[in-house]
Amino acid sequence: MSEILTLSGLSCHYDKIIALSDVSLSIQSGEIVSLIGANGAGKTTLLRTISGLNSASSGSIHFEGTDITSLSPDKRVISGIAQVPEGRGLFSILSVEDNILLGAYTRKDAQIHTDLEDVYRRFPILKEKRNQYAGTLSGGQQQMVAVGRALMSCPKLLLLDEPSMGLAPIIVEDIFSAIMELRDQGVTVFIVEQNAFLALEHSDRTYVLENGSIVSEGNSKEMLHNESIIEAYLGR
Repeated sequence: MSEILTLSGLSCHYDKIIALSDVSLSIQSGEIVSLIGANGAGKTTLLRTISGLNSASSGSIHFEGTDITSLSPDKRVISGIAQVPEGRGLFSILSVEDNILLGAYTRKDAQIHTDLEDVYRRFPILKEKRNQYAGTLSGGQQQMVAVGRALMSCPKLLLLDEPSMGLAPIIVEDIFSAIMELRDQGVTVFIVEQNAFLALEHSDRTYVLENGSIVSEGNSKEMLHNESIIEAYLGR
């Protein structure tokens, strides 16, 4: 496998507040990698910096070997990075289908309708509700729309911020089944997840972020049996 994403000495500040400090990590093509840590550790900031919504104060971001540190967010989408944000970020008064199609705003190819049908194949309930306002859907259905919207950009790297937040267990199962299927189809996935057990169960490798810095990383299944990880994040 080749490296699809490499962060080297990445830092990010909000005025004088240090949100990320000297973060270095790498993700191989075809992996599912998770990022765990306490609330306020900087997990969302890290994803937003990768996708270009936050600016790096120092360090570099390389995607498929190209330095994208100064690239605009829309150019990062075109290059193959898509993010599903915490809270979904849908337009509540647009239809389900219009929200999904917004993910294809950088595309002009003839494959868009086929890819839309593929989203509906993954999440059949969305086809049933495609003409409803997105704001009328349940939380789980809205998360499906957010994932579908990201997929419409044909990402090589999918960034997921708290995909299980506020969802019923059966919906979480559907979302993570879709994530595993995407990995099998060649999409690389980087997940920020507050539910550490869920993250470790469904990823190949995991990084631990504390106070804006990476403090540990390793094989996810091995981390499930790491006493310090169990004590700090698994509550058992």
